[in-house]
Amino acid sequence: MKVSVEDQSSVKKVLHIEVPHEDVTTEVESAYQQLKKTAKIKGFRQGKIPRTVLERIYGKDVKSDVSGKLIQNALLEAIQETNLRIVGNPKINPPELNTKSSYSFNAEVEIHPEIKDIDIDGLELTKTKYTVNDEEVGLQLKMIRKNMAQRKKIEQDRPVQTGDIVIIDYEGFINGQPHENTKKTENFNVQVGEAQVVKDLDDGLVGMQVNEQKDIDITFPDDYFNKSLAGQKLVFKVKLNEIQEEILPELNDEFAKSISDQFDCMNTLKSKITENLMQGYDKRTEQELNEQIFQKLMEKSDFELPEVMVASELEHIVTDAEKKFTQNNRKLEDVGLSRQALSEKYRDIAEKQVRRHLILGKLIDQKKLTLTDAELDQGFQEMADTYQQPAEQLRQFYQTNQDGMAFLKHTLLEKKVLKLIIESSKIQEVETEQKAEAK
Repeated sequence: MKVSVEDQSSVKKVLHIEVPHEDVTTEVESAYQQLKKTAKIKGFRQGKIPRTVLERIYGKDVKSDVSGKLIQNALLEAIQETNLRIVGNPKINPPELNTKSSYSFNAEVEIHPEIKDIDIDGLELTKTKYTVNDEEVGLQLKMIRKNMAQRKKIEQDRPVQTGDIVIIDYEGFINGQPHENTKKTENFNVQVGEAQVVKDLDDGLVGMQVNEQKDIDITFPDDYFNKSLAGQKLVFKVKLNEIQEEILPELNDEFAKSISDQFDCMNTLKSKITENLMQGYDKRTEQELNEQIFQKLMEKSDFELPEVMVASELEHIVTDAEKKFTQNNRKLEDVGLSRQALSEKYRDIAEKQVRRHLILGKLIDQKKLTLTDAELDQGFQEMADTYQQPAEQLRQFYQTNQDGMAFLKHTLLEKKVLKLIIESSKIQEVETEQKAEAK
């Protein structure tokens, strides 16, 4: 067999493969011998059908089957001979088989990029020191308090005020016609002043009385999340069904106890909130360090990416986005999006993710890192803590899932190499002043 490699780029190659005529003949003969044993043709005894008859009836199918087998075997041999680290599936447009000559075909392949050794010692990193302040704890308490608030129907005859929760029926119209994305909705809850839909709606609701019907002019912002409504001017026909007030619980020890048995007073609740916020900041610090590391490593190592790897990563990202919409009973089209639009939006992220994984994989090999049993045990325990499942149950699952186990081990090795980089880096700690924000 003859094999030559044509370089189209550092990661794109074309294999020119020629299978000798004698191999073609051998496979064709074998195919007809097998066919002769099984073929059934009226007027001939099974096993006694002449070759010329078989060729006339089954010749096209035999050529297709033989060419497929020749390609499979020759491609495998060519990959082993050239030592190419192929990623994805080769692209082949198989030519028709000529049984009287050798069989030549081309295979377009992408290969794993060759990455030079990367110097990871002495990277200069900045580590931000975060602290939890009283304002942040207060904001978390406010959120918990609001989530535990009760609603009470307002019986007195009074108009809607900012802060009220109102129950309305509404339908949106544009140029006198119903808009497809603001179809008639009944008993919709709105907290006036929160701009849950759009601020113009809240402003129009203020002052309405129960059972009142009103047309409210709505202008959606140009950056509204639903692209089909962004910048649009609609008229909302609204009927007010009910006004409710929000009753917030008192912030005292009884409030803390009502959340969980683990809190016996407000101080223990505040301590837990502080702990959770600090865990979030620790994770944020880790992410910031990792981002700096990746940026510096990418500056040190430039290489071309195989398109098949980028496409695979991009597919995962888009599929995950679709799943999140589905979980919220929505579709991409509901907010004016499409798979194509998401692919364009997230392509840069996909390329960066692939580059990061390749760099970390290179460093794992470069440093000859392996996992100890203790490190794997710790990985299962951390996963158990995250998913609130027994570690042994997770271990048993992964032991029956080779792909999953390989992925888990590689993920743990990536964390190990990042830890190694941080330990060998020059880290400057800086203080920061952060405002309270919802976590």
